Formats: sequence, structure tokens, C-alpha cells
Amino acid sequence: MLITMLSVALAAPTRITATSSDTLVTVGSPTSPFTQNKQNEPAIAVDANHPNILAAGSNDEIDLEACNAGNPTTCPFTPGVGVSGIYFSFNSGTSWTQPTYSGWTARDCVGAPGFTCTPHVGPIGTLPKYYENGLVSGGDPALAFGPRPGADGTFSWANGERLYYANLTANFSTIRSEEAFKGFEAVTVSRTDDVVSAAAGDASAWMAPVIVSKQNSTLFSDKDQIWVDNAASSPFFGHAYICNVAFRSQEKGRALPSPLEVDTTTDGGDTWTVKQVTPAVDNITSFGISGCAIRTDSHGVVYLFGYQFAFGFPGFGSHILIQSFDGGHNWTRPRTLFTAVDLCNAFDPIQGRCVEDGVAGARDDLAPEPNVDIANGAPNGTDATDEIVDTWVDGRDGLNHEHVFLSYSTDGGASWIGPSSIGQRGDRGYYTAPGISPNGTDLYVVYNAFLTPYRSDTTSPRILEGVVLHADIGAGGTPAGWTVLHRSPPGDPRGSSANSLISEFLGDYVYAIATRTYGAVVWNDVRNAADCPAVDAWRFSLQTGGSVPKPAPNVDCPATFGNSDIFGGSYPTP
Repeated sequence: MLITMLSVALAAPTRITATSSDTLVTVGSPTSPFTQNKQNEPAIAVDANHPNILAAGSNDEIDLEACNAGNPTTCPFTPGVGVSGIYFSFNSGTSWTQPTYSGWTARDCVGAPGFTCTPHVGPIGTLPKYYENGLVSGGDPALAFGPRPGADGTFSWANGERLYYANLTANFSTIRSEEAFKGFEAVTVSRTDDVVSAAAGDASAWMAPVIVSKQNSTLFSDKDQIWVDNAASSPFFGHAYICNVAFRSQEKGRALPSPLEVDTTTDGGDTWTVKQVTPAVDNITSFGISGCAIRTDSHGVVYLFGYQFAFGFPGFGSHILIQSFDGGHNWTRPRTLFTAVDLCNAFDPIQGRCVEDGVAGARDDLAPEPNVDIANGAPNGTDATDEIVDTWVDGRDGLNHEHVFLSYSTDGGASWIGPSSIGQRGDRGYYTAPGISPNGTDLYVVYNAFLTPYRSDTTSPRILEGVVLHADIGAGGTPAGWTVLHRSPPGDPRGSSANSLISEFLGDYVYAIATRTYGAVVWNDVRNAADCPAVDAWRFSLQTGGSVPKPAPNVDCPATFGNSDIFGGSYPTP
């Protein structure tokens, strides 16, 4: 396999502002209290047949109880309350709407410290029909549009579009005899053929969620992504694919087998088949694979990418590729593409995670994961170049020198050009994602970046921004003429929080899509989050073995502490 190495010190992209867009996506979110004001891990999808229509998802805690419920120093996930937020745009991402449905909620559990919260059926800002089916919608949102099957099972854009929303899901009941599935977390898919009604709050526009993963009593399914073969030129047009990690045995013994699995449907999501595509290896001598990405080209070839973790601080891992040439029935063996280095240049012993921005910072586990898009010519496939683009954040040059990297392939993944560093000077990349136009002429990249160096204290300000880049695809598939379409207003990530309060929390993903006329992106944003000195002091005390009392966020912090949002933008092709 040929890999051409480009410089990692390219000139900074030129800044332009004429097409800048900066729009709140999580429009239903309150600014307070914590945790109802917390959103993270955004995803976005475009209807290739009607590219003005977008759908987005996030981990949205809008319906959880406030921290003041019960013990005001704890901010738990309210049992039974879902967090799979859903948002729609019908003007290419210029504005967004968040529907309200009915389900199990604690949205009204706000008040003075120590009150008793009693969840009940009421308004929710997340996916409907989970409570009614004994389920709780969870994290890792993943969305994709595809064609709708006709009465005879044949897929055609003439039948209309279907939106798929994959997520992690828990049982509503803790009583085993009442469980909807075995195990801890399952992968589930919600679907709608009527996004207009769904956006208007009509729960009947959604089909009941379908449990996709093949569960057993010890299985924890995690880190899912979904894709629908949306190019009519493909012989497998309409097939949908979900990749995820299957954590087995739940840490019993010295091994934690965790293979990648691919779930395939050929009937629009009613039924799914599950294939294990990597060895179930993850133990004290060999790390496993996670952070999957899945796409199809105009010929229906399925490309499954993953990140092979490695030992070390940092770990010199790699991107791997697995392919299917027959619609998901059979898969090739994993093939190593190139080195990608994780960001574990700093380790937080309290949360047991690697961090980048400072003590008690936001975890960065999946920053080196492959984030992939393919110019497959959707919706018809006729003008496809099938160029593959892959972006990630790389820690090979050490702490405070993290790079946003790009590699690309123009021959079906057989050879790769790169990596090249595409981030702006001074940006410490955090998470990133690309979107390449279906005809392969334009590339958009979004990333979150820290602008301050690693902080060894919790008193010094920290800066996080969202950045959007664009490049034209030139001869030979080379991205060129990089420009900065947008930089978001800065925010301090110390104002974000895990529900446990021990650290910041920003999640694991950002996302991008591209059409022939514009690109749209979503990112994690903390511009409206207030830092809380009381939480800062307690977090640092945990690190040093001090005795600072645990604060009550709804009492001891500014009202907008924890107010992390999802922002996005829509950018006409320059």
C-alpha cells in the first residue's frame, strides 16, 4: 500500500467571513439549571434527494431533574429519562427547530434544594416512543437519510425519504422479567418517513424503536455510527449499516473482549443481521478497536474504518479499513492504513481518562478516531468521484502541539495521501469531522480546538472554539486553497461538566455534511457556560487530596454553569 507523506506544517488557511454562519441547534435547551442545560456529542445528516433538509441529534439532558432534587451536590441521570435529542432544519441549517413529544420526564423537577423529584409522563425534547416500549434513549446519536422502500420492498427516491436515528438504549425497568432486551446497553434505531410532521411534534410520525444489536446478559454496545447507501447507482441502494463496539463480559477477569460489529438491514430497518468483523481482542497485552466510521461509494462498496488503540503515553495506534463488496454479507480482514497517535499526553487519575486542556479537563479518548466521508454522487451516483477523506486529531508531537490531520484516497482506499496538518496555527485540535460534496469538488472540515495550553490548575481560564474550514478539490483529488469559513465565539470549557462534577465534559464527536452547493456542520460550544469557582476548587482538591467540600451547583454556581450547547453553521460553496 502506498502512503504519500505531506508536510505537517502547511500554511495557515486564509480567513474569510462573507459566508460565516453561527446558529444554535439545541434551541429547546434552557440556559439553566444544570443539568437540563447540558448538550454534547452532536451528529448531523442531510437528505441527499432534498438537500435543504437536515436532521441533527445530540446527548440532550433537557428532561433530567435539576441537581437540587434530593441531595443538591449530586446531579444524576434521572432513571428512565431519555437523552437522545432531535432537531430539524428545512432551510439548509440556517435555523433549527426542536420538537416536543410526550414521554417519561423530570423536566419540571426544579426547585429549592432537597425537594423530591417524581418523574412522570409529560413533555420531552428527545425521541418519542421509548418509554412506551420499555426503553430509555441514550447517548452516541447517529443519523442518516436514505430512500424509502416501496410496497414491493424496492428502494427508490420516488417513494420518499426515510430518516434513521441510531443511539444507545437502556432498559426502562430494572426488573429482569420486565426488560426489553438482555445486557446493559443496546443499539437501537428510530425511523420516520415524515420529517415535517416529526418536526412539528407529531410522535405518530415515528415508528417504534427497533433493537438492532444481538444482546446477551453481559453485552454493552457502544460507539455506534449509521450510514444508508444513498446512491441510486449502487446495486445495494437502500441498505443501511450500523457499526459499533460490542463490549463483552463487562470486565470480568483480565480480558474485555470488544470486537467491532456491523448491523445490516435490507428492508428499511425492520430487521437487522449482525456480523462480527474484527477479533474479540482487548486485554492487558492487546488493545481493541473503537471509534468506527462507515460509508458507501457509488458502486455500493461499504467502507468500515476504526481506530486500533495502542499502549503508551501517547499510544501510536492506527486507522484500519474493512470492506464489503456484496452489501454487507461478507467482510474483508482488517487492513492497517497508517499511524494515528492518540492524545494521551496527559492523564487524569480522578476520572481515569486522558485529557488535553488541563487538570480535570474534558476526556479526549476518541480524538484520533477516523472521521470519514466519500464523494459518492448521491442521490444518483452519476457524478461521483468516490474520493475518500479522513480527518482526525493527532498527538504525535506532544502536549500543546495537537494537529488536525487529513488523509485522502482516490483509489478506493488502496493507497492514501497524507497526513497533512490543516488546522490553524495556535489551534490545539480536539475533535474533527469532514464533509465532501457528492461530486467531489468541495471539502468542509469542522473541529473544536483549545486555544490555551494545558493548565495544571483549575483557576486559569481556558478557551474552546469551533472552527470551520473549506478547500477546493483540485487535480488528482488534492484539497487546495484552504479558507477559514468561521470561528465561533470563545468559551471556557471549565463551565462544562460531567454529571458527577469531577471534570469537564464535551463528549466525543463533532460532525459535518456537504452538498453540491453548501456545507453544514455542528460542534460543541461553551460560549454560554459560566465557570464556577466552587466547582473548580473542589475538582482541584480531588486531584491533590484536599478537603474542599463538594459544591451544590444549583446553589453555589452561576446560573449558567454547565450550559454546553450545540452550535452549527451553513456555508454556501465559496
